[in-house]
Amino acid sequence: MFRPLAASLIAGLTLSTASLAAEVDVVVPGNYGDLTDDLRAASLSVRTVDEGTTDGQDLIAAAKADYRRMLAALYEAGHFSGAVSIKVDGREAANLSVLNRVPSVNRIEIQVTPGPTFRFSRAQIAPLPQGETPAEGYAAGELATTPVMREAAEKGVTDWREDGHAKAAVSGQQITANHAANTIAADIRLAPGPRLSFGRTLLTPETANSSVRAERIRAIAGLPEGEVFSPQEVTTAERRLRRTGAFRSAVVNEAETPNADGTLDMIVDVEDAKPRRFGAGVELSSTEGVAVTGYWMHRNFFGGAERFRVDGNIGGYNGDLDGIDYGISASLTRPAFRHPDMNLRFGALLQHLDEPGYRADLAEATVGIERFITENLTAELDFGVRLSSVDDAFGSRNFNHIIGRGKLQWDRRDDDLDPRRGLFAEVEAEPFIGFDGSDTGARLYGDFRGYYPLGESFSLAGRVQAGSVLASTLAQTPPDYLFFSGGGGTVRGQDYQSLGGSVVGGEVVGGRSFVGLSGEIRTKITQNIGLVGFVDYGYVASGPDFTGGDWHAGAGVGGRYYTPIGPIRFDVAVPISGESGFGVYVGIGQSF
Repeated sequence: MFRPLAASLIAGLTLSTASLAAEVDVVVPGNYGDLTDDLRAASLSVRTVDEGTTDGQDLIAAAKADYRRMLAALYEAGHFSGAVSIKVDGREAANLSVLNRVPSVNRIEIQVTPGPTFRFSRAQIAPLPQGETPAEGYAAGELATTPVMREAAEKGVTDWREDGHAKAAVSGQQITANHAANTIAADIRLAPGPRLSFGRTLLTPETANSSVRAERIRAIAGLPEGEVFSPQEVTTAERRLRRTGAFRSAVVNEAETPNADGTLDMIVDVEDAKPRRFGAGVELSSTEGVAVTGYWMHRNFFGGAERFRVDGNIGGYNGDLDGIDYGISASLTRPAFRHPDMNLRFGALLQHLDEPGYRADLAEATVGIERFITENLTAELDFGVRLSSVDDAFGSRNFNHIIGRGKLQWDRRDDDLDPRRGLFAEVEAEPFIGFDGSDTGARLYGDFRGYYPLGESFSLAGRVQAGSVLASTLAQTPPDYLFFSGGGGTVRGQDYQSLGGSVVGGEVVGGRSFVGLSGEIRTKITQNIGLVGFVDYGYVASGPDFTGGDWHAGAGVGGRYYTPIGPIRFDVAVPISGESGFGVYVGIGQSF
Protein backbone atom coordinates (compact mmCIF):
# COMPACT_ATOMS: atom_id res chain seq x y z
CA MET A 1 0.00 0.00 0.00
CA PHE A 2 2.76 2.41 0.86
CA ARG A 3 4.95 1.60 -2.15
CA PRO A 4 2.43 2.74 -4.82
CA LEU A 5 1.86 5.94 -2.86
CA ALA A 6 5.61 6.60 -2.70
CA ALA A 7 5.94 5.90 -6.42
CA SER A 8 3.10 8.33 -7.14
CA LEU A 9 4.74 11.05 -5.06
CA ILE A 10 8.08 10.55 -6.84
CA ALA A 11 6.37 10.62 -10.25
CA GLY A 12 4.52 13.77 -9.25
CA LEU A 13 7.71 15.46 -8.13
CA THR A 14 9.42 14.47 -11.38
CA LEU A 15 6.59 15.89 -13.48
CA SER A 16 6.54 19.05 -11.36
CA THR A 17 10.28 19.58 -11.84
CA ALA A 18 10.04 18.93 -15.59
CA SER A 19 7.21 21.45 -15.89
CA LEU A 20 9.49 24.17 -14.49
CA ALA A 21 12.01 23.77 -17.35
CA ALA A 22 11.64 26.52 -19.96
CA GLU A 23 11.28 25.73 -23.64
CA VAL A 24 13.65 27.49 -26.06
CA ASP A 25 12.89 27.68 -29.80
CA VAL A 26 15.22 29.15 -32.41
CA VAL A 27 13.14 29.97 -35.49
CA VAL A 28 14.79 30.90 -38.81
CA PRO A 29 12.34 31.29 -41.73
CA GLY A 30 13.50 29.59 -44.93
CA ASN A 31 16.04 26.88 -45.63
CA TYR A 32 18.95 27.69 -43.28
CA GLY A 33 19.75 24.29 -41.75
CA ASP A 34 23.42 24.85 -40.92
CA LEU A 35 22.84 28.46 -39.90
CA THR A 36 20.03 27.41 -37.56
CA ASP A 37 22.39 24.94 -35.90
CA ASP A 38 25.05 27.66 -35.52
CA LEU A 39 22.54 30.08 -33.98
CA ARG A 40 21.30 27.47 -31.54
CA ALA A 41 24.89 26.64 -30.57
CA ALA A 42 25.58 30.35 -29.97
CA SER A 43 22.48 30.88 -27.82
CA LEU A 44 23.09 31.45 -24.11
CA SER A 45 19.37 30.79 -23.49
CA VAL A 46 19.69 27.29 -24.94
CA ARG A 47 22.80 26.58 -22.90
CA THR A 48 21.27 27.93 -19.68
CA VAL A 49 18.16 25.76 -20.02
CA ASP A 50 20.26 22.71 -20.97
CA GLU A 51 22.23 23.21 -17.75
CA GLY A 52 19.00 22.93 -15.78
CA THR A 53 18.54 26.57 -14.78
CA THR A 54 14.91 27.45 -13.94
CA ASP A 55 15.32 30.83 -12.20
CA GLY A 56 13.37 33.46 -14.15
CA GLN A 57 15.91 36.27 -13.63
CA ASP A 58 18.76 34.11 -14.96
CA LEU A 59 16.74 33.13 -18.04
CA ILE A 60 15.80 36.75 -18.78
CA ALA A 61 19.45 37.77 -18.49
CA ALA A 62 20.44 34.98 -20.91
CA ALA A 63 17.71 36.04 -23.36
CA LYS A 64 18.86 39.68 -23.32
CA ALA A 65 22.47 38.57 -23.95
CA ASP A 66 21.34 36.58 -26.98
CA TYR A 67 20.68 39.68 -29.11
CA ARG A 68 24.39 40.30 -29.41
CA ARG A 69 25.22 36.60 -29.70
CA MET A 70 22.71 36.05 -32.53
CA LEU A 71 24.06 39.02 -34.47
CA ALA A 72 27.63 37.78 -33.99
CA ALA A 73 26.63 34.36 -35.35
CA LEU A 74 24.98 36.04 -38.36
CA TYR A 75 28.09 38.12 -39.05
CA GLU A 76 30.22 34.98 -38.93
CA ALA A 77 28.04 33.52 -41.69
CA GLY A 78 28.11 36.69 -43.83
CA HIS A 79 24.66 38.07 -42.94
CA PHE A 80 25.02 41.75 -41.96
CA SER A 81 21.41 42.95 -42.26
CA GLY A 82 19.67 40.37 -40.11
CA ALA A 83 16.91 41.06 -37.61
CA VAL A 84 16.54 39.41 -34.21
CA SER A 85 13.47 39.23 -32.00
CA ILE A 86 13.58 37.42 -28.66
CA LYS A 87 10.37 36.95 -26.72
CA VAL A 88 10.10 35.68 -23.16
CA ASP A 89 6.61 34.34 -22.54
CA GLY A 90 5.40 36.57 -25.39
CA ARG A 91 7.16 39.79 -24.30
CA GLU A 92 10.23 41.23 -26.06
CA ALA A 93 13.26 40.49 -23.89
CA ALA A 94 14.78 43.91 -24.61
CA ASN A 95 11.85 45.53 -22.77
CA LEU A 96 12.21 43.38 -19.65
CA SER A 97 14.28 44.32 -16.63
CA VAL A 98 16.36 41.79 -14.75
CA LEU A 99 15.64 43.86 -11.61
CA ASN A 100 11.93 42.97 -11.65
CA ARG A 101 11.44 39.67 -9.93
CA VAL A 102 10.08 36.97 -12.29
CA PRO A 103 9.80 33.60 -10.52
CA SER A 104 9.74 31.45 -13.66
CA VAL A 105 9.86 31.46 -17.46
CA ASN A 106 7.95 28.98 -19.58
CA ARG A 107 9.01 29.78 -23.13
CA ILE A 108 11.76 31.70 -24.93
CA GLU A 109 11.33 32.18 -28.68
CA ILE A 110 14.27 33.48 -30.70
CA GLN A 111 13.21 34.61 -34.19
CA VAL A 112 16.04 35.41 -36.59
CA THR A 113 15.62 36.80 -40.09
CA PRO A 114 19.11 36.42 -41.63
CA GLY A 115 18.73 38.64 -44.68
CA PRO A 116 21.04 38.30 -47.69
CA THR A 117 24.72 37.39 -47.54
CA PHE A 118 27.22 40.22 -48.10
CA ARG A 119 30.37 40.22 -50.24
CA PHE A 120 33.49 42.32 -50.08
CA SER A 121 33.42 45.40 -52.26
CA ARG A 122 36.85 46.30 -50.91
CA ALA A 123 39.26 44.24 -48.79
CA GLN A 124 42.34 46.22 -47.88
CA ILE A 125 45.07 45.43 -45.33
CA ALA A 126 48.31 47.38 -45.18
CA PRO A 127 51.16 47.53 -44.83
CA LEU A 128 52.30 43.93 -45.37
CA PRO A 129 55.89 42.62 -45.49
CA GLN A 130 57.39 42.37 -48.95
CA GLY A 131 56.20 39.26 -50.76
CA GLU A 132 53.29 38.55 -48.41
CA THR A 133 49.64 38.44 -49.50
CA PRO A 134 46.35 38.77 -47.57
CA ALA A 135 44.62 35.74 -46.07
CA GLU A 136 42.71 33.49 -48.43
CA GLY A 137 39.16 34.73 -48.97
CA TYR A 138 39.96 38.32 -48.02
CA ALA A 139 39.43 39.87 -51.46
CA ALA A 140 36.83 41.87 -53.38
CA GLY A 141 33.97 39.69 -54.56
CA GLU A 142 34.46 37.02 -51.88
CA LEU A 143 31.88 36.22 -49.17
CA ALA A 144 32.35 38.70 -46.32
CA THR A 145 32.43 37.09 -42.88
CA THR A 146 33.92 38.16 -39.58
CA PRO A 147 36.16 35.05 -39.36
CA VAL A 148 37.76 35.97 -42.71
CA MET A 149 38.41 39.54 -41.54
CA ARG A 150 39.78 38.25 -38.25
CA GLU A 151 42.06 35.79 -40.04
CA ALA A 152 43.31 38.54 -42.36
CA ALA A 153 44.29 40.71 -39.39
CA GLU A 154 45.93 37.81 -37.54
CA LYS A 155 47.87 36.70 -40.63
CA GLY A 156 49.09 40.25 -41.25
CA VAL A 157 50.40 40.55 -37.69
CA THR A 158 51.95 37.06 -37.87
CA ASP A 159 53.69 37.87 -41.16
CA TRP A 160 55.30 40.95 -39.61
CA ARG A 161 56.32 39.04 -36.47
CA GLU A 162 57.94 36.34 -38.58
CA ASP A 163 59.91 39.12 -40.27
CA GLY A 164 61.30 40.17 -36.89
CA HIS A 165 58.75 42.83 -35.93
CA ALA A 166 57.84 41.37 -32.55
CA LYS A 167 55.49 44.18 -31.53
CA ALA A 168 53.42 44.29 -34.71
CA ALA A 169 49.74 44.99 -34.05
CA VAL A 170 46.50 46.10 -35.66
CA SER A 171 46.46 49.90 -35.43
CA GLY A 172 42.99 50.51 -36.83
CA GLN A 173 40.11 49.14 -38.83
CA GLN A 174 37.13 50.50 -40.71
CA ILE A 175 34.30 48.13 -41.66
CA THR A 176 31.44 49.70 -43.63
CA ALA A 177 28.30 47.85 -44.68
CA ASN A 178 26.35 49.00 -47.76
CA HIS A 179 22.91 47.53 -47.16
CA ALA A 180 21.57 48.66 -50.52
CA ALA A 181 24.28 46.75 -52.39
CA ASN A 182 24.78 43.99 -49.80
CA THR A 183 28.51 44.65 -49.66
CA ILE A 184 31.20 45.19 -47.03
CA ALA A 185 34.13 47.58 -47.42
CA ALA A 186 36.92 46.53 -45.07
CA ASP A 187 40.11 48.45 -44.37
CA ILE A 188 42.57 47.07 -41.79
CA ARG A 189 45.67 49.05 -40.82
CA LEU A 190 48.76 47.44 -39.31
CA ALA A 191 51.56 48.98 -37.25
CA PRO A 192 54.67 46.79 -37.79
CA GLY A 193 56.86 48.52 -35.20
CA PRO A 194 60.67 48.24 -35.33
CA ARG A 195 62.55 45.12 -36.38
CA LEU A 196 63.96 43.66 -33.17
CA SER A 197 66.63 41.18 -32.11
CA PHE A 198 66.63 38.76 -29.20
CA GLY A 199 67.92 40.36 -26.02
CA ARG A 200 68.67 38.84 -22.65
CA THR A 201 67.05 35.64 -21.40
CA LEU A 202 65.51 36.58 -18.07
CA LEU A 203 63.92 34.31 -15.47
CA THR A 204 60.81 34.91 -13.38
CA PRO A 205 61.35 34.85 -9.59
CA GLU A 206 59.76 31.39 -9.42
CA THR A 207 62.04 30.14 -12.20
CA ALA A 208 65.10 31.58 -10.47
CA ASN A 209 64.24 29.33 -7.50
CA SER A 210 63.93 26.22 -9.68
CA SER A 211 65.90 23.16 -8.67
CA VAL A 212 67.47 23.32 -12.15
CA ARG A 213 70.33 25.82 -12.18
CA ALA A 214 69.66 29.15 -13.89
CA GLU A 215 72.51 28.83 -16.40
CA ARG A 216 71.25 25.39 -17.42
CA ILE A 217 67.72 26.73 -17.98
CA ARG A 218 69.14 29.41 -20.28
CA ALA A 219 71.34 26.90 -22.10
CA ILE A 220 68.46 24.47 -22.65
CA ALA A 221 66.12 27.23 -23.89
CA GLY A 222 68.83 28.27 -26.34
CA LEU A 223 67.33 31.63 -27.29
CA PRO A 224 69.79 33.20 -29.80
CA GLU A 225 70.73 36.53 -28.23
CA GLY A 226 71.56 39.12 -30.89
CA GLU A 227 69.75 37.35 -33.75
CA VAL A 228 66.61 38.73 -35.40
CA PHE A 229 63.44 37.94 -33.46
CA SER A 230 61.48 34.88 -34.62
CA PRO A 231 58.28 33.49 -33.07
CA GLN A 232 59.43 30.02 -34.13
CA GLU A 233 62.54 30.36 -31.97
CA VAL A 234 60.31 31.16 -28.98
CA THR A 235 58.17 28.07 -29.65
CA THR A 236 61.30 25.95 -30.08
CA ALA A 237 62.72 27.19 -26.76
CA GLU A 238 59.53 26.14 -24.96
CA ARG A 239 59.65 22.72 -26.62
CA ARG A 240 63.30 22.24 -25.58
CA LEU A 241 62.50 22.99 -21.96
CA ARG A 242 59.52 20.62 -21.91
CA ARG A 243 61.49 17.90 -23.70
CA THR A 244 63.88 17.50 -20.76
CA GLY A 245 61.03 16.23 -18.55
CA ALA A 246 62.39 18.32 -15.67
CA PHE A 247 59.59 20.86 -15.91
CA ARG A 248 55.86 20.48 -15.44
CA SER A 249 55.28 23.55 -17.58
CA ALA A 250 57.50 25.91 -19.57
CA VAL A 251 56.50 29.23 -21.11
CA VAL A 252 58.65 31.90 -22.77
CA ASN A 253 57.12 35.39 -22.78
CA GLU A 254 58.26 38.56 -24.52
CA ALA A 255 59.08 41.64 -22.50
CA GLU A 256 56.45 44.36 -22.83
CA THR A 257 58.89 47.05 -24.00
CA PRO A 258 61.89 46.68 -26.35
CA ASN A 259 65.28 47.92 -25.17
CA ALA A 260 66.84 51.11 -26.51
CA ASP A 261 69.39 49.10 -28.51
CA GLY A 262 66.69 47.36 -30.58
CA THR A 263 66.65 44.15 -28.60
CA LEU A 264 63.75 42.45 -26.86
CA ASP A 265 64.29 40.49 -23.66
CA MET A 266 62.69 37.06 -23.25
CA ILE A 267 61.27 35.94 -19.91
CA VAL A 268 61.34 32.22 -19.07
CA ASP A 269 58.74 30.87 -16.65
CA VAL A 270 59.01 27.20 -15.65
CA GLU A 271 57.44 25.01 -13.00
CA ASP A 272 59.46 22.05 -11.77
CA ALA A 273 58.14 18.53 -12.23
CA LYS A 274 58.54 15.95 -9.51
CA PRO A 275 62.11 14.74 -10.00
CA ARG A 276 61.52 11.02 -9.47
CA ARG A 277 59.29 8.81 -11.53
CA PHE A 278 58.77 5.10 -11.99
CA GLY A 279 56.63 2.93 -14.21
CA ALA A 280 55.95 -0.65 -15.29
CA GLY A 281 54.40 -2.57 -18.15
CA VAL A 282 53.19 -6.11 -18.81
CA GLU A 283 52.74 -8.07 -22.03
CA LEU A 284 51.36 -11.59 -22.42
CA SER A 285 51.78 -14.12 -25.21
CA SER A 286 50.58 -17.72 -25.27
CA THR A 287 53.94 -18.81 -26.73
CA GLU A 288 56.36 -16.26 -25.25
CA GLY A 289 54.81 -16.13 -21.78
CA VAL A 290 54.68 -13.06 -19.57
CA ALA A 291 57.07 -10.14 -20.08
CA VAL A 292 57.39 -7.49 -17.36
CA THR A 293 59.27 -4.22 -17.72
CA GLY A 294 59.88 -1.44 -15.23
CA TYR A 295 61.91 1.70 -14.80
CA TRP A 296 62.98 4.29 -12.25
CA MET A 297 64.03 7.75 -13.34
CA HIS A 298 65.42 10.93 -11.83
CA ARG A 299 64.83 13.95 -14.07
CA ASN A 300 67.29 16.38 -12.47
CA PHE A 301 70.12 14.18 -11.28
CA PHE A 302 72.91 16.77 -10.97
CA GLY A 303 70.82 19.96 -10.93
CA GLY A 304 71.19 20.60 -14.66
CA ALA A 305 68.10 18.67 -15.90
CA GLU A 306 70.21 15.54 -16.37
CA ARG A 307 68.03 12.45 -16.69
CA PHE A 308 69.21 9.27 -14.98
CA ARG A 309 67.16 6.18 -15.74
CA VAL A 310 67.35 2.52 -14.75
CA ASP A 311 65.34 -0.08 -16.69
CA GLY A 312 64.74 -3.71 -15.86
CA ASN A 313 62.99 -6.48 -17.73
CA ILE A 314 62.12 -10.14 -17.34
CA GLY A 315 60.38 -12.19 -20.00
CA GLY A 316 59.50 -15.70 -21.08
CA TYR A 317 57.97 -16.72 -17.76
CA ASN A 318 55.47 -19.59 -18.07
CA GLY A 319 55.62 -19.64 -21.88
CA ASP A 320 56.06 -22.57 -24.25
CA LEU A 321 59.77 -21.74 -24.36
CA ASP A 322 62.09 -23.10 -21.69
CA GLY A 323 64.22 -20.09 -20.80
CA ILE A 324 63.69 -16.78 -19.08
CA ASP A 325 65.24 -13.55 -20.34
CA TYR A 326 66.23 -10.78 -17.95
CA GLY A 327 68.30 -7.66 -18.01
CA ILE A 328 69.07 -4.30 -16.49
CA SER A 329 70.25 -1.11 -18.13
CA ALA A 330 71.13 2.39 -16.99
CA SER A 331 71.45 5.66 -18.90
CA LEU A 332 72.45 9.23 -18.09
CA THR A 333 71.40 12.02 -20.45
CA ARG A 334 72.62 15.62 -20.32
CA PRO A 335 70.53 18.03 -22.43
CA ALA A 336 71.94 21.01 -24.35
CA PHE A 337 75.41 19.51 -24.87
CA ARG A 338 77.25 22.03 -27.05
CA HIS A 339 73.93 22.89 -28.74
CA PRO A 340 70.41 23.40 -27.37
CA ASP A 341 69.14 20.56 -29.59
CA MET A 342 71.82 18.01 -28.75
CA ASN A 343 72.03 15.63 -25.80
CA LEU A 344 75.06 13.80 -24.46
CA ARG A 345 74.28 10.34 -23.12
CA PHE A 346 75.98 7.41 -21.45
CA GLY A 347 74.58 3.90 -21.34
CA ALA A 348 75.32 0.52 -19.76
CA LEU A 349 73.58 -2.82 -20.25
CA LEU A 350 73.70 -6.28 -18.67
CA GLN A 351 71.44 -8.92 -20.21
CA HIS A 352 70.75 -12.63 -20.23
CA LEU A 353 68.90 -14.07 -23.25
CA ASP A 354 67.51 -17.59 -23.29
CA GLU A 355 65.91 -17.83 -26.72
CA PRO A 356 64.74 -20.89 -28.69
CA GLY A 357 67.91 -20.96 -30.80
CA TYR A 358 70.57 -19.66 -28.44
CA ARG A 359 71.55 -18.52 -24.98
CA ALA A 360 73.65 -15.42 -24.45
CA ASP A 361 75.05 -13.25 -21.67
CA LEU A 362 76.13 -9.81 -22.79
CA ALA A 363 77.49 -6.55 -21.42
CA GLU A 364 77.62 -3.22 -23.20
CA ALA A 365 78.82 0.29 -22.43
CA THR A 366 78.27 3.23 -24.77
CA VAL A 367 78.62 6.99 -25.04
CA GLY A 368 76.95 9.07 -27.70
CA ILE A 369 74.87 12.03 -28.76
CA GLU A 370 71.24 12.58 -29.69
CA ARG A 371 70.49 15.42 -32.11
CA PHE A 372 67.01 16.87 -32.64
CA ILE A 373 67.27 18.06 -36.24
CA THR A 374 63.64 19.16 -36.55
CA GLU A 375 60.51 18.62 -34.49
CA ASN A 376 59.97 15.31 -36.31
CA LEU A 377 63.51 14.22 -37.24
CA THR A 378 66.02 12.86 -34.70
CA ALA A 379 69.53 11.45 -35.20
CA GLU A 380 71.52 9.33 -32.76
CA LEU A 381 75.18 8.28 -32.79
CA ASP A 382 76.76 6.04 -30.13
CA PHE A 383 80.12 4.32 -29.72
CA GLY A 384 81.01 1.63 -27.22
CA VAL A 385 82.26 -1.81 -26.28
CA ARG A 386 80.16 -4.96 -26.40
CA LEU A 387 81.11 -8.34 -24.89
CA SER A 388 79.00 -11.48 -25.07
CA SER A 389 79.19 -15.17 -24.25
CA VAL A 390 77.02 -17.39 -26.45
CA ASP A 391 75.90 -21.02 -26.58
CA ASP A 392 74.03 -22.11 -29.73
CA ALA A 393 74.11 -24.68 -32.54
CA PHE A 394 77.63 -23.56 -33.47
CA GLY A 395 78.93 -24.22 -29.96
CA SER A 396 80.09 -22.04 -27.08
CA ARG A 397 81.81 -18.83 -28.15
CA ASN A 398 82.79 -15.39 -26.94
CA PHE A 399 82.30 -12.22 -28.98
CA ASN A 400 84.24 -9.00 -28.40
CA HIS A 401 83.37 -5.90 -30.40
CA ILE A 402 83.88 -2.19 -30.58
CA ILE A 403 80.56 -0.89 -31.87
CA GLY A 404 79.18 2.20 -33.53
CA ARG A 405 75.44 2.71 -33.65
CA GLY A 406 73.72 5.29 -35.84
CA LYS A 407 69.97 5.84 -35.99
CA LEU A 408 67.74 8.24 -37.89
CA GLN A 409 64.09 8.53 -36.90
CA TRP A 410 61.35 10.47 -38.69
CA ASP A 411 57.99 10.54 -36.89
CA ARG A 412 54.90 12.22 -38.35
CA ARG A 413 52.27 10.12 -36.53
CA ASP A 414 49.35 11.84 -34.87
CA ASP A 415 49.68 9.65 -31.75
CA ASP A 416 52.46 7.35 -30.49
CA LEU A 417 50.27 4.68 -28.88
CA ASP A 418 47.21 4.87 -31.13
CA PRO A 419 48.12 6.40 -34.52
CA ARG A 420 45.40 6.88 -37.15
CA ARG A 421 47.21 9.15 -39.58
CA GLY A 422 50.80 9.81 -40.57
CA LEU A 423 54.12 8.15 -41.32
CA PHE A 424 56.99 6.74 -39.27
CA ALA A 425 60.44 5.70 -40.45
CA GLU A 426 63.51 4.50 -38.54
CA VAL A 427 66.78 3.32 -40.03
CA GLU A 428 69.72 1.93 -38.07
CA ALA A 429 73.30 1.09 -39.00
CA GLU A 430 75.53 -0.68 -36.48
CA PRO A 431 79.08 -1.49 -37.57
CA PHE A 432 80.94 -3.82 -35.20
CA ILE A 433 84.72 -4.22 -35.17
CA GLY A 434 85.91 -7.50 -33.71
CA PHE A 435 88.94 -8.04 -31.52
CA ASP A 436 90.42 -11.13 -29.83
CA GLY A 437 89.33 -13.31 -32.75
CA SER A 438 85.81 -11.91 -33.38
CA ASP A 439 84.66 -11.03 -36.90
CA THR A 440 83.99 -7.53 -38.16
CA GLY A 441 80.73 -6.60 -39.88
CA ALA A 442 77.70 -4.35 -39.88
CA ARG A 443 74.01 -4.72 -39.12
CA LEU A 444 71.46 -2.65 -41.05
CA TYR A 445 67.78 -2.40 -40.15
CA GLY A 446 64.79 -0.33 -41.23
CA ASP A 447 61.25 0.02 -39.85
CA PHE A 448 58.66 1.88 -41.95
CA ARG A 449 55.01 2.43 -40.96
CA GLY A 450 52.04 4.24 -42.46
CA TYR A 451 48.54 5.07 -41.22
CA TYR A 452 45.53 6.26 -43.18
CA PRO A 453 42.03 7.03 -41.82
CA LEU A 454 38.93 5.80 -43.62
CA GLY A 455 36.24 8.12 -42.32
CA GLU A 456 35.61 8.60 -38.63
CA SER A 457 35.66 4.97 -37.49
CA PHE A 458 38.06 2.99 -39.71
CA SER A 459 41.76 3.27 -40.40
CA LEU A 460 44.43 1.29 -42.24
CA ALA A 461 47.89 0.57 -40.83
CA GLY A 462 50.85 -0.93 -42.64
CA ARG A 463 54.39 -1.85 -41.66
CA VAL A 464 57.52 -2.92 -43.53
CA GLN A 465 60.63 -4.17 -41.72
CA ALA A 466 63.88 -5.07 -43.45
CA GLY A 467 67.38 -5.87 -42.27
CA SER A 468 70.71 -7.32 -43.32
CA VAL A 469 74.00 -8.30 -41.69
CA LEU A 470 77.05 -7.62 -43.86
CA ALA A 471 80.61 -8.97 -43.91
CA SER A 472 80.66 -11.35 -40.93
CA THR A 473 79.78 -15.02 -41.43
CA LEU A 474 76.67 -16.64 -39.99
CA ALA A 475 78.71 -18.55 -37.40
CA GLN A 476 80.79 -15.50 -36.45
CA THR A 477 77.89 -13.08 -35.95
CA PRO A 478 76.42 -12.68 -32.46
CA PRO A 479 73.07 -14.49 -32.61
CA ASP A 480 71.17 -11.51 -31.22
CA TYR A 481 72.40 -9.56 -34.28
CA LEU A 482 70.83 -12.15 -36.61
CA PHE A 483 67.19 -12.10 -37.71
CA PHE A 484 64.36 -14.41 -36.69
CA SER A 485 60.65 -14.30 -37.50
CA GLY A 486 57.61 -15.39 -35.53
CA GLY A 487 55.83 -13.96 -32.51
CA GLY A 488 54.32 -10.67 -31.47
CA GLY A 489 56.91 -8.38 -33.04
CA THR A 490 56.95 -10.00 -36.48
CA VAL A 491 54.39 -12.70 -37.43
CA ARG A 492 51.56 -13.27 -34.98
CA GLY A 493 50.18 -16.80 -35.04
CA GLN A 494 53.59 -18.37 -35.68
CA ASP A 495 55.75 -19.64 -32.83
CA TYR A 496 58.25 -17.20 -31.41
CA GLN A 497 61.49 -17.13 -33.48
CA SER A 498 60.36 -20.26 -35.31
CA LEU A 499 61.82 -19.10 -38.65
CA GLY A 500 65.53 -18.42 -39.09
CA GLY A 501 68.13 -18.49 -41.82
CA SER A 502 68.87 -22.21 -41.59
CA VAL A 503 68.81 -25.24 -39.33
CA VAL A 504 72.10 -26.45 -37.80
CA GLY A 505 72.19 -29.60 -35.71
CA GLY A 506 68.40 -29.61 -35.52
CA GLU A 507 68.25 -26.05 -34.10
CA VAL A 508 67.02 -22.93 -35.85
CA VAL A 509 69.74 -20.29 -36.24
CA GLY A 510 69.14 -16.72 -37.31
CA GLY A 511 69.47 -15.36 -40.79
CA ARG A 512 71.50 -12.48 -42.20
CA SER A 513 68.59 -10.87 -44.05
CA PHE A 514 64.96 -10.35 -43.16
CA VAL A 515 61.74 -8.81 -44.47
CA GLY A 516 58.57 -8.40 -42.44
CA LEU A 517 55.22 -7.13 -43.71
CA SER A 518 52.13 -6.35 -41.61
CA GLY A 519 48.75 -4.89 -42.46
CA GLU A 520 45.82 -4.02 -40.21
CA ILE A 521 42.35 -2.57 -40.53
CA ARG A 522 41.17 -0.93 -37.33
CA THR A 523 37.75 0.31 -36.27
CA LYS A 524 36.08 1.70 -33.16
CA ILE A 525 32.62 0.33 -32.49
CA THR A 526 32.08 2.39 -29.32
CA GLN A 527 33.99 5.14 -27.56
CA ASN A 528 36.06 2.56 -25.65
CA ILE A 529 35.89 -0.62 -27.74
CA GLY A 530 37.65 -1.33 -31.03
CA LEU A 531 38.24 -4.26 -33.38
CA VAL A 532 41.25 -5.11 -35.56
CA GLY A 533 41.86 -7.55 -38.39
CA PHE A 534 45.46 -8.24 -39.42
CA VAL A 535 47.82 -10.24 -41.63
CA ASP A 536 51.59 -10.65 -41.01
CA TYR A 537 54.30 -12.01 -43.31
CA GLY A 538 57.93 -12.85 -42.51
CA TYR A 539 60.88 -13.86 -44.69
CA VAL A 540 64.38 -14.82 -43.49
CA ALA A 541 67.43 -15.82 -45.57
CA SER A 542 70.79 -17.13 -44.41
CA GLY A 543 72.76 -14.73 -46.64
CA PRO A 544 72.81 -10.92 -46.63
CA ASP A 545 71.27 -10.55 -50.12
CA PHE A 546 67.71 -11.76 -49.33
CA THR A 547 67.95 -14.80 -51.64
CA GLY A 548 67.18 -18.45 -50.97
CA GLY A 549 65.20 -17.87 -47.80
CA ASP A 550 61.93 -19.16 -46.35
CA TRP A 551 58.72 -17.38 -45.46
CA HIS A 552 55.72 -17.86 -43.20
CA ALA A 553 52.55 -15.91 -42.43
CA GLY A 554 49.81 -15.47 -39.87
CA ALA A 555 46.47 -13.71 -39.58
CA GLY A 556 43.92 -12.96 -36.93
CA VAL A 557 41.58 -10.58 -35.19
CA GLY A 558 41.91 -8.49 -32.07
CA GLY A 559 40.09 -6.30 -29.63
CA ARG A 560 41.07 -2.90 -28.25
CA TYR A 561 39.93 -1.29 -25.02
CA TYR A 562 40.76 2.42 -25.14
CA THR A 563 42.06 4.03 -21.94
CA PRO A 564 43.64 7.44 -21.19
CA ILE A 565 47.12 5.86 -21.42
CA GLY A 566 46.42 4.14 -24.74
CA PRO A 567 44.54 1.09 -26.02
CA ILE A 568 44.86 -2.26 -24.26
CA ARG A 569 45.56 -4.81 -27.00
CA PHE A 570 44.19 -8.38 -27.20
CA ASP A 571 45.02 -10.30 -30.40
CA VAL A 572 44.32 -13.89 -31.43
CA ALA A 573 46.18 -15.20 -34.50
CA VAL A 574 46.59 -18.43 -36.43
CA PRO A 575 49.20 -19.50 -38.99
CA ILE A 576 48.23 -19.30 -42.66
CA SER A 577 51.33 -21.23 -43.63
CA GLY A 578 53.22 -24.03 -41.92
CA GLU A 579 51.92 -25.79 -38.82
CA SER A 580 48.48 -25.28 -37.28
CA GLY A 581 47.86 -23.67 -33.91
CA PHE A 582 47.14 -20.23 -32.55
CA GLY A 583 48.68 -17.44 -30.51
CA VAL A 584 47.26 -14.94 -28.01
CA TYR A 585 48.93 -11.56 -27.46
CA VAL A 586 48.06 -8.94 -24.82
CA GLY A 587 49.75 -5.58 -24.32
CA ILE A 588 49.37 -1.79 -24.13
CA GLY A 589 49.28 0.25 -27.32
CA GLN A 590 48.66 -0.81 -30.89
CA SER A 591 50.88 -3.61 -32.22
CA PHE A 592 52.74 -1.00 -34.31
